[in-house]
Amino acid sequence: MTDPTYLHVPDLLGCFEHQPDSIVSRTLHHDAHSKVVLFGFAAGQELSEHTATVPAVMHFVAGEAEVSLGTDRMSVKAGSWIRMPAKLPHAIVAKSPVTMLLTLFKSARGPAD
Repeated sequence: MTDPTYLHVPDLLGCFEHQPDSIVSRTLHHDAHSKVVLFGFAAGQELSEHTATVPAVMHFVAGEAEVSLGTDRMSVKAGSWIRMPAKLPHAIVAKSPVTMLLTLFKSARGPAD
């Protein structure tokens, strides 16, 4: 029997196949406090500038992309990790096939939690 208090994903890169000319996503976790979504971008695909209403972390698992955060532009690759506050305009352009793990923090808990 699997313990429902945890989720083990043995291979993030094996969760889906990148689709030509598209962006695919899979929600791995969603509760009252956070949402974790795995994204797969085909090379050349773009998420145009937008904002999130909550703080978030982007963790790039594979590939290379250009990311804009407010007025800053940066190149990212596998292993890059970005924390951003709520309402920060951001965008992503995949330079190669990209796998990115996005964590949205819907509520904050105190230090004792």
